[in-house]
Amino acid sequence: MREIRIPAFAKVNLRLDILGKRPDNYHELRTIFQTISLHDELRLRASKAPGICLTIRGNASLSLEPVRKNLVYVAVDALQRELGIRSGVEIELRKKIPAGRGLGGGSSDAAAALLGYLRLTRCTIPAPRLMEIAASLGADVPFFLFGGRALGIGRGDEIYPLPDIPKLALLVVSPRDIHVPTPDAYRWLKAPALTKNRATPKLWKFCALCWSAQGSGLSNDFEKPVFRRHPQLAQIKRALLQRGAAEASLAGSGSAVFGVFPSPALARRAAVGFQDEQTFVCETISRDRYLRKVQSAP
Repeated sequence: MREIRIPAFAKVNLRLDILGKRPDNYHELRTIFQTISLHDELRLRASKAPGICLTIRGNASLSLEPVRKNLVYVAVDALQRELGIRSGVEIELRKKIPAGRGLGGGSSDAAAALLGYLRLTRCTIPAPRLMEIAASLGADVPFFLFGGRALGIGRGDEIYPLPDIPKLALLVVSPRDIHVPTPDAYRWLKAPALTKNRATPKLWKFCALCWSAQGSGLSNDFEKPVFRRHPQLAQIKRALLQRGAAEASLAGSGSAVFGVFPSPALARRAAVGFQDEQTFVCETISRDRYLRKVQSAP
């Protein structure tokens, strides 16, 4: 029976600027997404049994939640409705990206489910409509249809590919006992109401930096409010810099923190200093490499 395996790569935000709170209560942001080699894996198989059968391995808490709430299930269900397909599918999700750490694991899983199911069924869907479905699943999901380095605006769901930067070696440190719900991080931020005068200078500064193929340095507006409530995360950032990271930053809204190292060897050496936390030595993934991985996996 035909089986599709597809990786679901994590992301970090190289820059994340919050411009303000919009009238619809969402936040207007500008961010630079970057995929990294840390990844989950999805396996999809056609099934004679009707419906969607989803099994989750590698994350005990996720496996105990109702599968119908998992974004993988929701994504495939949305495609089946769109395509008018009623045949069954078996899906196995093997988790490695820690959940709730700002690394985009759930969003990446959802995008991989969309791409994997289209490959499994040999169906196509117009790109604009696929983007609409992806955006309905979550603000970060559209980015994972492209990967690499990209500018996200609006809620982060409007995506513009950016030039790739040279490969970077990263050490991601995921605290075992700190979880930062994204709604809490936005509430702690206390962003002012969005106005043209307040947002424009920051927007121009951001746009002037992000088109550089050399990158623009790490920056994340969530750091101050999140670090204030979780000082351990600020300590991790300082420790990464002390252990040789050229730069370090909070991943998304947290709670993972990542450092950029001159080489994978130095990143592995630094990881030894975080015995109490979960660590991942990985590298950035270019857009071409990302698309090859998600489009040609067996």
